[in-house]
Amino acid sequence: MSTTLEGTPNPEAPNPQLPIVQKLRVRYAKRGRLRFTSHRDFGRAFERAVRRAKVPIGYSSGFSPHPKISYANAAPTGAASEAEFLEIGLTRECDPEAVRAGLDSALPPGLDIVAVVPATPGTFADRLEASLWSIDLPGSTGLEEAAAAFLAAAEVAVERMTKRGLRDIDVRGAVGSLVVDGARVEVVVRSMIPTVRPDDVVGALRKFGAEVPGAAISTRVEQGPLVDGVVVDPLV
Repeated sequence: MSTTLEGTPNPEAPNPQLPIVQKLRVRYAKRGRLRFTSHRDFGRAFERAVRRAKVPIGYSSGFSPHPKISYANAAPTGAASEAEFLEIGLTRECDPEAVRAGLDSALPPGLDIVAVVPATPGTFADRLEASLWSIDLPGSTGLEEAAAAFLAAAEVAVERMTKRGLRDIDVRGAVGSLVVDGARVEVVVRSMIPTVRPDDVVGALRKFGAEVPGAAISTRVEQGPLVDGVVVDPLV
């Protein structure tokens, strides 16, 4: 005889689960060598951390329940980040700081939980309007001239290989500001579809004569609402 779980959104669904009573938003960082962790690898590591920390995560109903974890705008593999975000749904209320400490201790150094706060109304992904990237380009020359030409252009397209083959991506349309400081470029990139990545920005600068001899070292410094051209913390 089948049983139901009272209080679930759909108690007649296969394998009904406890209802979500609290949502938390999590800010985490990818640092050092852990910047090479793929989004899928991080997801597996985070789910293990949830179990180890005994966080009362909720699950979807159905034949294949999944933990209530929603990711938003993950950085590309190989890029470090101080501003990655996800949201979790819990089946009982918990102290956000206790959740932060438990998850942080259960993850390897370099995958660090920076902050955990209660979720506010609205879709969190809508608050992630732009990212501030710091791109180190050691040994590069001609960056300032290339940046000036890039900012003066109405459109700058670069080619990117996608699932549907090579595609032109308009980098200029996504860039809000771009500043060169020696061999470092700081750039504000608006969240768009398709996403403009740090490597796309470097490719655009190369089109205007910048000589970049090695691979870029990119770090997402901030991600959130764009206020007067400045990217601010979405958890505040």
